[in-house]
Amino acid sequence: MRLKALFLRSRPNRSLTVVGRYRLLSRDRKGAVSAIALAIFALAGCRQDMQDQPKFIPLRPSNFFDDGRSERPLIEGTVARGHLNDDAVLYTGMGPDGKPVDAFPFPVTKEAMERGQQRYDVYCAPCHDRTGHGDGMIVRRGYKQPPSYYSDQVRQLANGFIFDVITRGFGAMPDYAAQIPPRDRWAIVAYVRALEASETATLNDVPPGERAKLEAAK
Repeated sequence: MRLKALFLRSRPNRSLTVVGRYRLLSRDRKGAVSAIALAIFALAGCRQDMQDQPKFIPLRPSNFFDDGRSERPLIEGTVARGHLNDDAVLYTGMGPDGKPVDAFPFPVTKEAMERGQQRYDVYCAPCHDRTGHGDGMIVRRGYKQPPSYYSDQVRQLANGFIFDVITRGFGAMPDYAAQIPPRDRWAIVAYVRALEASETATLNDVPPGERAKLEAAK
């Protein structure tokens, strides 16, 4: 009996050993998690990235500059890359004398006219409607009605003046300089002139090579 008792005492308890190992492992995991969490908090506390860096918020005042503004005006003569805009007629619609020009700054091709029609339908038709009479869907819902393109007042305007109106707005019409690039504005002007011509055009205005097609379609 003594030998059996000694044997039982000396034999390791497997179940206790497993539980002990699990406890040790759990203790190690908790320690590792605590260490990682502590490292994360430490890193978060000492980081300095774009969201908390020293900077000026646009349009907020600043005591650093004499004029009290945080945003600084451009240095005279500064030109953004790709925006030299040295062609005054193309970018402003005005001639050297400061008056609106009537000539287009580039040839009015079929492609330019199609581009003008596409841009017109996107930006102009909601107010001026597809035909230019000024009865677009926005006007039907209460917006101020613009003048018809076929009025003598609009017909007599220089092309550069219409370009300037698209660029800077006029009356109730907002400016579209941010939405429509200069060449597209000129393309729209060309399409507006095409709409005007379509109202008063006669067969004599059609090129001889195209008259036969029109007469055959009657």
